[in-house]
Amino acid sequence: MNRSQRLKEDKIWKLLLKFSLPAIVGMMVNALYNVIDRIFIGRGVGADGLAGITIGFPIMLIFMAFGMLVGVGGSALISIKLGEDNKDEAELILGNSVLMLTVIILIFSVLGLVFLEPLLISFGASDDVLPYAKQYLTIILGGAIFQGIGFGMNNYIRAEGNPKIAMITMLIGAIINIILDPLFIFRFNWGIQGAAWATIIAQAVSSVWVLLYFFGGKSTLKIRRENLRLNKNIVTKILAIGSAPFSMQIASSIVITLFNRQLATYGGDTAISVMGIIHSVSMFTLMPIFGINQGAQPIIGYNYGAKAFNRVKETLKMAIVFATVIVTSGFLITRLFPRQIIYLFNRENIELIEMGINAIQIFLFALPIIGFQIVSSNYFQAVGKAKIATLLTLSRQVLVLIPLLLILPKYFGLMGVWLAAPISDIASSVLSGTFLKLELKKLTKKTINE
Repeated sequence: MNRSQRLKEDKIWKLLLKFSLPAIVGMMVNALYNVIDRIFIGRGVGADGLAGITIGFPIMLIFMAFGMLVGVGGSALISIKLGEDNKDEAELILGNSVLMLTVIILIFSVLGLVFLEPLLISFGASDDVLPYAKQYLTIILGGAIFQGIGFGMNNYIRAEGNPKIAMITMLIGAIINIILDPLFIFRFNWGIQGAAWATIIAQAVSSVWVLLYFFGGKSTLKIRRENLRLNKNIVTKILAIGSAPFSMQIASSIVITLFNRQLATYGGDTAISVMGIIHSVSMFTLMPIFGINQGAQPIIGYNYGAKAFNRVKETLKMAIVFATVIVTSGFLITRLFPRQIIYLFNRENIELIEMGINAIQIFLFALPIIGFQIVSSNYFQAVGKAKIATLLTLSRQVLVLIPLLLILPKYFGLMGVWLAAPISDIASSVLSGTFLKLELKKLTKKTINE
């Protein structure tokens, strides 16, 4: 039995564990090295260094957005085509995706480098923080193509049913980065530039690994020269399906920029540093949910294409349960050990510590329901319903959160900035639940009619 056939015939819980666990491990390690980046910068460079990478984070999210636009959009289509037993079409989608990914990342790398300083200033960088942000992002943007290939193309490995190789891709980059971070920052005394070089070298090795997989003999799908040409119909479908995660990342970039500007106004550079710590904690908690989504996506997409709707519903429900258990565990840790979490990043700055303890408990208050919201949005993306997926994604990041960020601080100051996130999470979860309930009714009718 080949890997694609297992998606239709194996038990759902076994498939979800098989596909999700490697993705979760990879995502957790990926989150870990981002967290360790901030820990080393916080301890080796200081609060201004931590604020510097936080200010520059929206730019990094923009590049991740384009990786997800093409990577997730292409992989969803590939899963559906494999479910329809159409390998040639799947390879054509792969070729289009690779070409799109390369061209887009290169164009935006150049634009980012040209306009870096004015971008950082518009993002809220103060005179003290700007040099750190500029040093870090100059190196990151120079090697952005490696992130695009390693992160974007890893989705295609998972889509063809090989999650272990996808996990290894992330492990390779994470382990290299974890090793190089302390070496470059402390031993070579390169400071924040050392953290950036560690990241780029790690991403470069990961991208080479991914390319060797597709050009070697291990992959089901191959990158063929004749498929490295853009097909208007395929490009349109990739952009449509990938628009949901793309919108989410772009929205995240906009929201974080707005957060940083509001934090600078109501709390100064210290508040921005605190947000950097919260980003790390949030990332470490939510990355497993993205791993579950990555594991569930090919199962849902394949079975939806094969009209096995009962298996689609079972996968969705199981993914929601797993996600809720994970985020609830993360919520309990932030309730019980907030001071210890802040101490990981900095023990000397009293203002940072006290502000961080308060902020982390407020900002992550709605964490237990976020898993449901993220999995629900991913479902609509996996079955090709891009408009609903985009709406649900943007409801959490834009439609509710941005107005709250603009209004609440006027009345509650810094507290209003922290409160905006949990209120938005609650509202978007209610909306997602409404759409999902309607969708499950439709799936039930389709099952009866088949």
